[in-house]
Amino acid sequence: MKLALCAAAAMACVIPSASLQAQTPAALPASATPPLLREIGFDQRLNAQAPLSLHFPDEQGIDRRLDSYFGGRPVVLALAYFTCPMLCPQTLHSLVTRLAAQPLQPGRDFDVLAISFDPRDTPASATSEKSMLFDDMGGGSSEGWHFLTSDEPTIHALTKAVGFKYVWDDSVNQFAHPAGLMILTPDGRVARYVFGIDYQPRDLRLAILDASARHISSATDALLLYCYHYEPKTGRYGLLVMRLVRTAGAFTVFSIGTLIFVLARRERRGRH
Repeated sequence: MKLALCAAAAMACVIPSASLQAQTPAALPASATPPLLREIGFDQRLNAQAPLSLHFPDEQGIDRRLDSYFGGRPVVLALAYFTCPMLCPQTLHSLVTRLAAQPLQPGRDFDVLAISFDPRDTPASATSEKSMLFDDMGGGSSEGWHFLTSDEPTIHALTKAVGFKYVWDDSVNQFAHPAGLMILTPDGRVARYVFGIDYQPRDLRLAILDASARHISSATDALLLYCYHYEPKTGRYGLLVMRLVRTAGAFTVFSIGTLIFVLARRERRGRH
């Protein structure tokens, strides 16, 4: 009973209230889309070659060419920034969780590059983000995971090549950007885009296997989830945040329901 009450309280924290639902995308005319949002998203540049001659310092501050991570295995590319107050940590957390739930393993079958597109990030912030991420997961193995940073021209060259569009907003001191992954072949070509933050293990496994075989997928409709800001001046959630709140709410409800089911089964078994 206590568990059920805690779960209900947690759900109440994440499910939008009626006042917030009035701000949902369905209630807004197309003309209400902020101009900033028209500048961000994914250009699906399938089969495009990532610029592997670029240099990115790793978590230890060691300068490495991008091609040092390619050659024998496909690569899952996650573009995020390590001081993000909103979606980026959840994106990376979801990726760790979902990759752990499928048979292919980072460091053996593929590699993961978490690359910051914020030139203010440093190897120290990359180390901190990586440590916090895997500590939250109970100290799981970070083998095959690489957290990289670089300067603005280098970052721009990479993001442009793979079709990742983002914008800095001075008014809130944050980046506006889409959420998703790029799966690259062992020779660094874009094989597939995976959108959102809740990646299904089967989808990831198939995408990695296809990339490993150097198979380039076709373009798909992008149901984009954006990472952006709460508007403090008006006290309202913006269009982007509402998408985040709804997605996070659904994911949390599902997770809590699964937890209640597992614990209830254990309790019943303990009585027998």
